[in-house]
Amino acid sequence: MTTARVDISSAPSPHSRGHRVARVLWGVVHATLFRWSPKPMHGWRAMLLRVFGAKVSRTARVYPRARVWAPWNLSMGEFATLADDVDCYCVAPITIGSHTVVSQYSYLCGATHDFELAKRPLVPMAITIGSGCWIAADVFVGPGVSIGDGTVVGARSSVFGDLPSWKVCVGSPAKAVRDRVIRDGSHEVTGEGSVSRES
Repeated sequence: MTTARVDISSAPSPHSRGHRVARVLWGVVHATLFRWSPKPMHGWRAMLLRVFGAKVSRTARVYPRARVWAPWNLSMGEFATLADDVDCYCVAPITIGSHTVVSQYSYLCGATHDFELAKRPLVPMAITIGSGCWIAADVFVGPGVSIGDGTVVGARSSVFGDLPSWKVCVGSPAKAVRDRVIRDGSHEVTGEGSVSRES
């Protein structure tokens, strides 16, 4: 039996020189103008992200301790939120829908490595999170994942596959455990908009 050899000593960077320079510049801006801005200055941080190519709504809320790897791969809708200590590893595009909250310590992982090749090359894979979602604290969202509109992912869950819309999902791997129901005044409304109960 032949033993395979893993050798990453000469693995080339998958990123162009221009990309690396842009990330250095962003790192300086993030460590100074972004990181040390007061919490209420969401518009300022959104503007800095847009300067580096992000498609971020003017009403989006990105907190100062959130980490964004490559702003030009980030899209955020109206009132979308990245909380403090979120790690947004957007090697590939990451899209966050309007009114979606990604809570503290969550990790959005937009790339993996091909471990079947000796040099383990980087494989970017896009992440899409729909509108009206809540990604609770310390959730891992894996490469290539799509999360449907309105879905809640419970704290410390791990998402390795697509999740449907308007569900509550928990676990590792995260699975739907029930429908998400919105209580609005005297009615309970499902994600599809139908009234399920009137009190």
